[in-house]
Amino acid sequence: MAIQFEKYKGIHPGIVLDRELKKRSIKQRPFALSLKEHPQTFNAITKGKRGISTALALKIERELGLEEGTLVILQAYYDIQKIKEKERKNTPDLQILSKALFWDTDIQHIDWERQYRAVILRVFERGNENDKNEIIRFYGAEKVSQAMQESKTRSPYTIYRSNENTD
Repeated sequence: MAIQFEKYKGIHPGIVLDRELKKRSIKQRPFALSLKEHPQTFNAITKGKRGISTALALKIERELGLEEGTLVILQAYYDIQKIKEKERKNTPDLQILSKALFWDTDIQHIDWERQYRAVILRVFERGNENDKNEIIRFYGAEKVSQAMQESKTRSPYTIYRSNENTD
């Protein structure tokens, strides 16, 4: 991929294409028709509402003299970015959880999957019924039950061992 397009990773390739067409003073409709594509389809792509197929990307790249695969790679990076955004949004409903539960932590930086035991234990130790119900909805009753059981079987941390022979 050309170095000039590196900065566009994660941006919809249609947006980049629209910018490239404007930079070259090329009108969308005539360009779409020259590629034997429907102008409506082309418009949806340049607005970021539709993905770009490999076949169309190759046509556009040939016509504009872009390096082969540039738009396809941009589409792949865009798809990756969308998946990452979905994963980040995989959090409980923060409007329901009491702010006081996480007074010592920036709630936006909690890794809800990795730190699930600590979250569950804190909510069930200090939370109200709404907090508990939201955590059960988010993690599922089985995972909550498992975390609660694990906390009961773990021994507390101690600095020294008791009941040892100290002669």
